[in-house]
Amino acid sequence: MTGPLAGVRVVELARIGPVPHAAMVLGDLGADVVRVDRPDSGASLYDRAEDHLFRNRRAVLADLKDAADLRRVRQLIDRADVVLEGFRPGVVERLGLGPEQCMATHPRLVFGRMTGWGQTGPSKDGAGHDINYISLTGALHAIGRPGQPPAVPLSLVGDFGGGSMLLVTGVLAALVERSVSGRGQVIDAAMVDGASLLMQPVWGMFGAGFWQDERGTNFLDGASPFYRTYECADGKFVAVGALEPQFYAALLRGLGLEGDDLPAQHDRRSWPQLSERFAVIFAGHSRDHWGAVFAGTDACVTPVLSLREAAQNQHLRDRQTLIDVEGVVQAAPAPRFSRTPPGAPRPPRSYQSIDEIARSWAQLVRSPR
Repeated sequence: MTGPLAGVRVVELARIGPVPHAAMVLGDLGADVVRVDRPDSGASLYDRAEDHLFRNRRAVLADLKDAADLRRVRQLIDRADVVLEGFRPGVVERLGLGPEQCMATHPRLVFGRMTGWGQTGPSKDGAGHDINYISLTGALHAIGRPGQPPAVPLSLVGDFGGGSMLLVTGVLAALVERSVSGRGQVIDAAMVDGASLLMQPVWGMFGAGFWQDERGTNFLDGASPFYRTYECADGKFVAVGALEPQFYAALLRGLGLEGDDLPAQHDRRSWPQLSERFAVIFAGHSRDHWGAVFAGTDACVTPVLSLREAAQNQHLRDRQTLIDVEGVVQAAPAPRFSRTPPGAPRPPRSYQSIDEIARSWAQLVRSPR
């Protein structure tokens, strides 16, 4: 394994959503990740053998309700640096794999727990998904057009931005602290916490009186004519993000409106009329026409690409942001590192022997992190 986390050993107690994504990120960065699947895991929402979310780690099968399998998993955890789990509160304790149980024999263990509601609070035992968690944080309410239902932002705000990335941040911080104290700790990563943390810039503007508590009325939520999308003549779209005055001036030049008697950029009363004027101009030509007009300018106008188009984008290709792994297009490991770059992603593997992995880990010197 190569990357800044080479030598760090991670046990992932398999779940769906943010936990496998967090494990993928750690594996991308060089950690030796072993996923523990249930024997009936083939009944999951997707085939793990084909889904490259499960790249860069090994996998084993274990029935955590079977005493022998549970003992094998405990042996693996005793040799690990990190455990990731995403069960409801109390489930792993009942299985005998709770943080107190594991850390009693392995006090250096970093135990990462990922839930929607958190380990405490009146909703902690309830079911939910990304859309439910972000609905309570104000994030879902804030996304969409005025007078329309809230727009569902894929699973990016709760599951992945507020979930897995918060879990990864907690794991990395705990590993750094462990290098000083010599002790592990438990990380309570909750999607309601993470989504709220992502919303802090909005909370800041709201508290300062710069943000209205009504979606589609603010300068970053599609209400302003200079920060939204426009449909073009071919039914495709461009994205406009001309926030700063100099960028807005470049936008007006590209639209042929430089020198026209227009309202002030931040005159909210004029935004609907100005948006309509921009919309008529953009609708007069194709998306690629506008891409050519604004290429090389600072107008912050870009085409809205489909997934297939994104895979062919020259900038993303040159940076290798999107890569092909055995015929499957996917995101490359990120961020970039000057001394310890991660290796190329490895596709999902077939199941291996848990005893064999545990023996190999027992022969390794424990990570100093």
